Amino acid sequence: MWYGLDIGGTKIELAVLNTGFELEHSWRVPTPQQSYDEFLQTVLEQIQRADALCENAGTLGIALPGVIRRDGTVLSSNVPCLTNQSVAKDLTRLLKRPVAIGNDCRCFALSEAVLGAGQQHKKVLGFILGTGAGGGFCLNGKLYQGAYGLAGEYGHQGLAAAVVQQFNLPLFNCGCGLTGCNEPYISGTGLARLYQHFSGRQNVDTYQWLADYRAGIPAAVRTFEAYISALGSVMANQILSLNPDLIVLGGGLSDIPEIIAALPEATTAHLFAGATVPEFKKAQWGAASGVRGAALLGKALTEGQSYEF
Repeated sequence: MWYGLDIGGTKIELAVLNTGFELEHSWRVPTPQQSYDEFLQTVLEQIQRADALCENAGTLGIALPGVIRRDGTVLSSNVPCLTNQSVAKDLTRLLKRPVAIGNDCRCFALSEAVLGAGQQHKKVLGFILGTGAGGGFCLNGKLYQGAYGLAGEYGHQGLAAAVVQQFNLPLFNCGCGLTGCNEPYISGTGLARLYQHFSGRQNVDTYQWLADYRAGIPAAVRTFEAYISALGSVMANQILSLNPDLIVLGGGLSDIPEIIAALPEATTAHLFAGATVPEFKKAQWGAASGVRGAALLGKALTEGQSYEF
């Protein structure tokens, strides 16, 4: 069996997959954010529960929000107790089995490239639009991590000046400590923030924006125009850098058909004449892609292989 764990800011999801990567069991529990010991104990209990359901102990891969440094320590703003901890090493010792670890957005990209919407494509860009914004790039079914594991942190590149100027946008602070990153504009929370800016209302969220947009409320329409232009500029930059065959979208905003439909034209607007926009697809496995990507990492580690290049 292959186990995949997806660590989120609020929940931990565990999936038990058979050797054909078909789902056998899955469940969620709250994520301990402040106590590292409590976090380790919570993971241990989930693995013990999974082992009890299976005849043999499964391999384990973990997807988590944050950067895994070259020395194996983690930097995570969503789960503060993981920062500066050697998560894979500590869990390997505690669980008495090898533990692979990877960034959650990169695991999403790997899952969709190998097992999902990108299976028939050589160059797949995975992009999550949820609470945050990030992704990963896969070539021939292998994930590009970069020298320091930062490849795919698209959310922390700077928003295009043309978009800021056209829509007279303020420069939002980002959770990473910088100002003017893409993430505070193109994530789900960013979309709500834009609606707050254009509507002057401070208590609106993405759900309220969508209802108002579909009702034709002018501030909601203007918000969408700014949002899709910002997102299109981000996609254009990735196309010019990586030139993928396919861009796979995940996260809560990928469930909004208006975004998927408008994205090709919005992306084209930020590219020079003659540049080709690849196909955009919604993720095949949706919210379950992270655990599948993590399970792939665990399988590869146990078999002495690698899904990285």
